[in-house]
Amino acid sequence: MVERRVTVGWAEGLHARPASTFVRAASEAGVPVTVRKGEGNPVNAASMLGVLGLGAEGGEEIVLASEAEGAEEALDRLAKLVSEGLDELPETV
Repeated sequence: MVERRVTVGWAEGLHARPASTFVRAASEAGVPVTVRKGEGNPVNAASMLGVLGLGAEGGEEIVLASEAEGAEEALDRLAKLVSEGLDELPETV
């Protein structure tokens, strides 16, 4: 299991537009990814309802995880997206 702990960089947290950006990026990551807040239950990072249900606010820590081969790079890119509050998935890290 590969994990990345990251602080949500969007001021509004993982809600509405940022959640949509994150879910789209997770869907395009090429590996299955889960996300959880604190010690809560992980949800599918490609599920809009799951991500919104986390209630992750700006400045809170979330944990991205994957068991898939090649997950390191995908999680690094998703972590950068979240921590920097970007509008799209970075091409490289």
